[in-house]
Amino acid sequence: MNTTRSKPVTGLLTLAAILVAALALSACGSGMNGESPEHEIDEASSHAPVQPAPKDPHAFAWLRPAGAPDGWRSSELPNGTARMAYPPGWSPIQTDPGTVTSALRDHDGEIRGYLNATPQQGSETLVDWARFRPDHNADEGDVDLRPIAAASNLRFRSGRGSCLIEDYRTSSDHFYREIACIVAGAEATTVIVGAAPPDEWQRQAPAIERAISSFLT
Repeated sequence: MNTTRSKPVTGLLTLAAILVAALALSACGSGMNGESPEHEIDEASSHAPVQPAPKDPHAFAWLRPAGAPDGWRSSELPNGTARMAYPPGWSPIQTDPGTVTSALRDHDGEIRGYLNATPQQGSETLVDWARFRPDHNADEGDVDLRPIAAASNLRFRSGRGSCLIEDYRTSSDHFYREIACIVAGAEATTVIVGAAPPDEWQRQAPAIERAISSFLT
């Protein structure tokens, strides 16, 4: 999966630069660094070792598979294998081919909330997700990585998945918290990522968690 493209992008100029460079927002779940978690990691990477997210299933007690609330809209992956719902006020934005992304922007165009779904494209698996995702984000240039919690064998509407929560700072000096999940469903394995800046997390987390809970693949 091109999971290096599943992260949120900050500001219109930043988004334009990402698009021109053909970068994808996080997804191997999809991340917030303008990249997705579903690409294959370069084993020659020079970044310092990153600790995997610690196991804490209780951190995902909010994950209760159910359809999206009335009034929400949804986007289907171009290959037809997954559908991601997003709340009112959020709008689809164009990212990498083959992915879907929705974002909430403020008046200055800054991203305050982010959702991305990306098909699996690399070697990431449900078993190694707690290690893969933080290491992948470090490969993408993120720093100050702080994996918070991870869990596996989580129930989704159409399958099982592994998720993690982590904080990080992007190479453009923006801070985010993300929930990144890889979900093996009836049709395909897909990454969904939801993220927001730390100062927005309390406001945006309920919508992000509900979107992930309604995810179909």
